[in-house]
Amino acid sequence: MADYKHIAQNGLWNNNQALVALLGLCPLLAVTNNTVNGIGLGLATMAVLVVSNVLVSLIRDHVSDEIRIPVFIAIIASAVTVIDLLMEAYLNTLHGILGIFIPLIVTNCAILGRAEAYASKNPIDKSLVDAFFMGLGFALVLVVLGALREIIGNGTLFDQMDLMFGESAQAMTLHFSDNYHPVLLAILPPGAFIGLGLLVALKNAIEQRRAQKAQNALGVQVAVNPLKAD
Repeated sequence: MADYKHIAQNGLWNNNQALVALLGLCPLLAVTNNTVNGIGLGLATMAVLVVSNVLVSLIRDHVSDEIRIPVFIAIIASAVTVIDLLMEAYLNTLHGILGIFIPLIVTNCAILGRAEAYASKNPIDKSLVDAFFMGLGFALVLVVLGALREIIGNGTLFDQMDLMFGESAQAMTLHFSDNYHPVLLAILPPGAFIGLGLLVALKNAIEQRRAQKAQNALGVQVAVNPLKAD
């Protein structure tokens, strides 16, 4: 269980592919002008990660080093194709909005990176958990960034959720003010860069605060019991 907890923390926080590795920034910045787009692309990316990691782990002992990268790319491309066709069939309008960024999941370095760095060296169970939490961490950044930009840029939250969850989800839309004046910058490309920068800065500030607390706690321990610390 300790291993799984470490994998989860690594995917969600310590090595978040969007906030730490800064991978997949093209779709991250391009489609997150509202929440539903972030949810759609985030879930699609997570599904591809899970499928590709499991398949790579399954065949890892049967593929030679010389051809492993092309094989991994073929697996990822196949998974993306299936997800793309499913979204086109069942979420057609959202699929049209996300457009080329669904097929471009193939080029997301985070997916090939996890296949090469982790799934090709670990059993299926750990590869599955790694893919799930890496994908979840990436999806959460998409959703949070999309929500922030939607709130500031439109004064709404969860608008157009019916594109993913059906007509009943229209009631989920929250309007923060009847006389809200939209901040156009938030839903334009510069707003995406500013929003991501703020999220990265927030994560770094939290990490620095944790490190400072740990250092202070260590200093107190040394002061109370210097012989034990030595």
